[in-house]
Amino acid sequence: MTGVVEELALANRILAHEGVLDAFGHVSMRHPTLADRYLLSRSRSPLLIEPDDILEFTLDSEPVRPAKALLYAERVIHGCIYQARKDVMAVCHHHAPAVMPFCIAGKPIVPVFHLGAAMGGEAPFWDQHDEFGDTNLLVVKPEEGRSLARALGQNSAVLMNRHGATVVGASLKELVARAIFMCQNADYQLRALTLGTPEPLHRGEVKLAGTLSAMPNVVTRTWEYWSMRLEASGALPPRSVAAKPTRRAMSRSARATARERRKGRRR
Repeated sequence: MTGVVEELALANRILAHEGVLDAFGHVSMRHPTLADRYLLSRSRSPLLIEPDDILEFTLDSEPVRPAKALLYAERVIHGCIYQARKDVMAVCHHHAPAVMPFCIAGKPIVPVFHLGAAMGGEAPFWDQHDEFGDTNLLVVKPEEGRSLARALGQNSAVLMNRHGATVVGASLKELVARAIFMCQNADYQLRALTLGTPEPLHRGEVKLAGTLSAMPNVVTRTWEYWSMRLEASGALPPRSVAAKPTRRAMSRSARATARERRKGRRR
């Protein structure tokens, strides 16, 4: 699990460094071996998240072990989507500046460049007020999370009126790429509006180009690129406290030394 939580901490920091997450927002991943659980940080700004901040939750969004730390209020977003979509392995909720004009105006984001196809053909809207009336706009009740999951449907992203967006992926790295490319796409779409009416990709182009961000060579290149940008900024997360050398990882000479010490103690 050590490598998994370290990767999730890195994903949080990449998404923050690339302008998808800010002081708020959160990213999770389904547990790698237990499909009825997911991993999510304690309540903390994503750029500061460390591996030891990562906690384990049931799909009802309750911590598996009692947590002393504060938890994200909107964690039901993650649990309800994992319940509704067995194919989803990672979830990100954010309020990126690139998408907020569309969420406020109620105007759709459509893929307008090849990597923008990672978002899929459309991102439906969900308006919390339609079903729940006046709220503080946070998604904190299970019924609100289930409503959002229904609006997401089988899509890769859903826009939340006057609030932000929620994006899903079949893997953590695919999710990170999709969230970043979708924000880039929204930025290009908004800029193109100053020149005229943007021409979106054709349906067939969306289908064909949409597979690019999930290709192994693209996943490797983009993850390395964003990781190096994060490292250059000095913001890589520390290693987990649990990441200690195991017996298997010890060198042959080190194991021999350990055996001699044990023999000495027995004598």
